[in-house]
Amino acid sequence: MTIPSNKSNTRIILQLVALTVFMFGFGYALVPLYDTFCLAFGLNGKTGVTDNQSAVARGIDNTRWVTVQFTSHTASGLPWEFTPGQHSVKVRPGQLADAVYTAQNRAQRPVVGRATYSVAPAAAAVHFKKTECFCFTNQVLNPGELKEMPVRFVVDKDLPADIHTITLSYSFFNAEKYLSAKDKAQLGVVKADADGKS
Repeated sequence: MTIPSNKSNTRIILQLVALTVFMFGFGYALVPLYDTFCLAFGLNGKTGVTDNQSAVARGIDNTRWVTVQFTSHTASGLPWEFTPGQHSVKVRPGQLADAVYTAQNRAQRPVVGRATYSVAPAAAAVHFKKTECFCFTNQVLNPGELKEMPVRFVVDKDLPADIHTITLSYSFFNAEKYLSAKDKAQLGVVKADADGKS
């Protein structure tokens, strides 16, 4: 039996370290790459983002209406009440439209939440563009605070003619575990008591 030399051991260790660094980097880059891919092709309910001027530049299609429905979900662990301010709105493709969601903190301490969203059907996602949104940013609500969260959007004129209804869904989750101690201190967020009370 041949015993590997120190030189062989060193080479194997360096290869394993390089592989570990590569895998960590790949995993770290995977989420933004996935989001970019989904935004580009409208996959997984990801929508586009635009500005007000670009949204109205192509004009309005006055020949049809599209109904946009709004739903909400609050993940367990987030002591908020989160609801859409309206069930649905009718819009013309190319027309800027506004909606609002409301969130209220039911805890006795400040709580940080973060929202994600999706659009259904998936074929509509690439044609649904937001100019203003509260998603993917930390939202801090003080005890009992009620906050309105506006959404401004446009349904692109290129939306397939067979799509008459679009559903915009927002889900809020507790974002505190993703914050550093410094961020928590800056936001005024304190941990729950040791017995789990909020």
